[in-house]
Amino acid sequence: MTERIDFCFAPDGVDPQSIPQRILYTGAKMPAIGLGTFGSDHITSQQIAEAVKGAASVGYRHFDCASVYGNEKEVGASFQEILKGGVKREDMFVTSKLWNDKHNEADVVPSFKQSLADLQLDYLDLYLVHWPFPNFHPKGCSVDSRSPDAKPYIHENFMKIWRQLESLVDAGLVRHIGTSNMTIPKLKLLLRDAKIKPAVNEMELHPHFQQPELFQYCLDNGIAPIGYCPIGSPARPERDRTPDDTVDIEDPVIVKIAERLGVHPAVVCVKWAVQRGQAPIPFSVTRRNYLANLKATVENPLTPEEMAAIAGIDKNNRLIKGHVFLWKDGQDWHALWDESGEITPA
Repeated sequence: MTERIDFCFAPDGVDPQSIPQRILYTGAKMPAIGLGTFGSDHITSQQIAEAVKGAASVGYRHFDCASVYGNEKEVGASFQEILKGGVKREDMFVTSKLWNDKHNEADVVPSFKQSLADLQLDYLDLYLVHWPFPNFHPKGCSVDSRSPDAKPYIHENFMKIWRQLESLVDAGLVRHIGTSNMTIPKLKLLLRDAKIKPAVNEMELHPHFQQPELFQYCLDNGIAPIGYCPIGSPARPERDRTPDDTVDIEDPVIVKIAERLGVHPAVVCVKWAVQRGQAPIPFSVTRRNYLANLKATVENPLTPEEMAAIAGIDKNNRLIKGHVFLWKDGQDWHALWDESGEITPA
């Protein structure tokens, strides 16, 4: 028999009401930090489910989930305990995502409903298209893996998916819809054609990869940036590692600030993210770490000089390059990210 946890927040936790909030274009509030739940490639689903409960007990109310993480059933059981432990559903912000193998128009709503059932909730706060490419790859595949049916971004096809997400909003099953791993050229087309515009874009953001142009484009268009890999993803899959990758938490600027504050350099990365204006979603199953990340949002802010110093260490170092989503032989991962300002042609 498991011990009942009081989820109103632990004595050493953070009052959820003190956590900074992002105001979405609808007027809804989204906590400016969330707990990521990706990690089942090296951490068990049950460990992640326990971390979700632990995070709720110290004050987290924003949880970033996805069907491809393979742990939504376990996380859903944790959500039920959290709700029974005193947290109101309206005080939680829960995200899930549509995976690449569900880009057929008929598969979108059933996939959403499966996530909703697995998470044991009546509605989601946010549902994202995880990647703009329908290119499926098996779990644990190598960086050279390619789907035999791989396709480039085709806007007409993406809009068919988006219309299905809009229908979920109309049905009251999800409060907001959004994108992930999009680029400015793709977002421009979506904003032109969407009936319900994206509330967020989830994107890789950390001190060595600040994406200033895309970040500002999102802000200018009322799209809240959610930042994954906020500390540089030291535990990312092996296929996403290359010899040129840099390490944010070893950067002298980050280390110096951490020494001043007496915290781990990872905490500095989280502080920077929240103060800059994105919503980081760091992942950890260790209470000490996820509590330190949460406290970073309310304690000892970085000075303007420190924020400026971190702005100066951007190395344009993308860590999650997306090789497995390429659609033809001989392509470099840069083709995925429309770096010319135009969508890469087929």
